[in-house]
Amino acid sequence: MYASLHLNLMDADSVIDALERGARANLTSRVRVGSCDVIGPISPDQRERAEQAGDRWLIATGDLHDNPVHMARVVQAAGMTEPDEPPAAHLTLHEVIHGENLVDGLDLSYRALARVANLKALFPDHVHTLLANHELSQIAGAGIVKDGVPVVQLFNDGVRRVFGADSPRIDAAIGSFVRSMPVALRVRGAGAGGRDLLCLHSLPSPELMDRFDPAVMDRPLIDEDYAPRRGSASLIVWGRGHRAADLTALGTSMNAGTFILGHEKAPDGCTLLEPNTLILNSDHERGVTVRVDLSTPNAAAELARACEPLA
Repeated sequence: MYASLHLNLMDADSVIDALERGARANLTSRVRVGSCDVIGPISPDQRERAEQAGDRWLIATGDLHDNPVHMARVVQAAGMTEPDEPPAAHLTLHEVIHGENLVDGLDLSYRALARVANLKALFPDHVHTLLANHELSQIAGAGIVKDGVPVVQLFNDGVRRVFGADSPRIDAAIGSFVRSMPVALRVRGAGAGGRDLLCLHSLPSPELMDRFDPAVMDRPLIDEDYAPRRGSASLIVWGRGHRAADLTALGTSMNAGTFILGHEKAPDGCTLLEPNTLILNSDHERGVTVRVDLSTPNAAAELARACEPLA
């Protein structure tokens, strides 16, 4: 069960309220630093206290694409089913919209986005709603075709079917929530070699790395950061095809010993990209998550062996 089941997802005011509260929580939580959520480090003598506070573990996910069963399972795994109880772990969530569960040919995944926003508001320091290319494309009105389906248009059609004249208000609240999202979760000292562990949707493509400014991680985002193929926030959610040398260079420039990403296809749920990167998918029948111990350095190869199936 979701902590946010009380939401009336057919009522415009309820959905807008959830999205706006989620946006505020993204921007004002204690863990927000610049354009990232930042947690850790945890020393060995802090492990017990960190575990009691829900700070020792991270449940890292890949793309969810409106898979409600898998979403429920990751929320339960993170101990976030009761709003008044402390969580058991941190949780990353990204690429939550544009799934295969169409209703009368319409995409109603605005509901998943509202649930995630509400979850962020309930657990502001433990839920990390990472910016992803589908959410960014949705608010930009960019055309994305996924498996032959024009997902942005179907999402718009769904919002308009449900909310009618209130659709512009829903669109504005969705835009505010997406623009509030951090580009990454940075865990100090939890990556390989004692460097940081970074959870992001993706990384800049090899051919566009020279346009990416790593300093974007340390400051609030501005409009120019979202510009397609130029802005650093846009570049960081679209990249594929990374080579070992690219990942090494990005690890150096972003002070990361380990990356956990989504975005790329991982038919078995996870794919290891040497030397430092794990790709996760959480949306399909072989989807996985990985439980990360934040009190110790984690190499990508070790995390690949620890992936847990969602089915």
